[in-house]
Amino acid sequence: MKEINMPKPTGEYAVGTFTYTVKDDREEVMAPGTMRSVASRVYYPVSKKSVEGLQRAAALSENMIKGFKNAYKVAPNFKKNPEMNRSECYTDAPRIPGEKFPLIMFNHGFNSYREGNSFLCIDLASHGYVVISVAHSMEGVCTEFDDGSAIFFDKSITKKQYQPMLGGVVAMLKLMKARGTDEELAEKFDEVQNKYCKFLMSRLPEWVKDNEASLEYAKKNFSDMIDFDKGVGVSGHSMGGDAAYALCARNDDFVCGINLDGACFGDYTNDVQRKPFMQISCADNEYVVTRVYTRHTKPIYKVFFRDMKHIGFADTKYMIPLKSMVGKLDADAFHENLCKCHLEFFDAYLKGLKDKPIIKNNDVVTVTVKEPDMTE
Repeated sequence: MKEINMPKPTGEYAVGTFTYTVKDDREEVMAPGTMRSVASRVYYPVSKKSVEGLQRAAALSENMIKGFKNAYKVAPNFKKNPEMNRSECYTDAPRIPGEKFPLIMFNHGFNSYREGNSFLCIDLASHGYVVISVAHSMEGVCTEFDDGSAIFFDKSITKKQYQPMLGGVVAMLKLMKARGTDEELAEKFDEVQNKYCKFLMSRLPEWVKDNEASLEYAKKNFSDMIDFDKGVGVSGHSMGGDAAYALCARNDDFVCGINLDGACFGDYTNDVQRKPFMQISCADNEYVVTRVYTRHTKPIYKVFFRDMKHIGFADTKYMIPLKSMVGKLDADAFHENLCKCHLEFFDAYLKGLKDKPIIKNNDVVTVTVKEPDMTE
């Protein structure tokens, strides 16, 4: 695999990082008799002067490279140049005394990993946000805990995603080509998931609880660096984007959110979205995410990325440059526009720096605003 040209953070801050593990008080439903543990990574703003002379943090551990290869059949090879395995952040870099920043929580997708969108998280932190990326153990390529243990992806999950598998896959492929109003397409999606996707639907509440456990720990331990008065923003890729949507719909701590190409698996029968939200999608999934555009009292931003594939909405855009997997769009153009979407959205609805995000159509994205279809 060729060398990875990791994008540089564009904000005024350098970025520090550390991890923490929450031993939750709920049983691990996929491993009865054990308790669920939630591993999280924090990215936070620091002064550029404070990291002068420090070594950048490792991008991928040996366990993560192993999990990466198990998932994608290829993995970055850093043996010839170990310095390439350096992220644009610094472990335990000195915090800025007396400074607090708004919090964004991030969720990876199925068979991804906690650091799977590190380039985005680091850039957000460089612009004055604390970002906590939450791992979902057994459902990520590898989840590492602070006691040194690690859990790799539970391959039995693959067989559970659609039951029966053939019928579920065919039904989903048909949905991707279906046409109709947002409401009609959302109803068709619900029909398919209720028939074939009981397992995926059952996982959404667990992912929500992972976030809530990680957030409660942050409230107790990081109030000196996080401004909780502004509420919490949330973003995520794939199933992680679904979790972001659910958190905004169901938890008052969360004030706005973004879904990166995630279909809304789960029972949303009684949910109304009362928070500003952004749905980012590509051609593959444009017609299976329409639940986001129904039953909402605040603006919903629809952002369509051209020449993209689902897996490409992550660091894999740089790490697996196979266009058939990640899309034809140039990686730097993708990253620049993805970061801009997030910064404009969270600067408006989390920091309150502007009335609304300003994102213009260009050669990469097309933006549509879905006005509220319900009143409070």
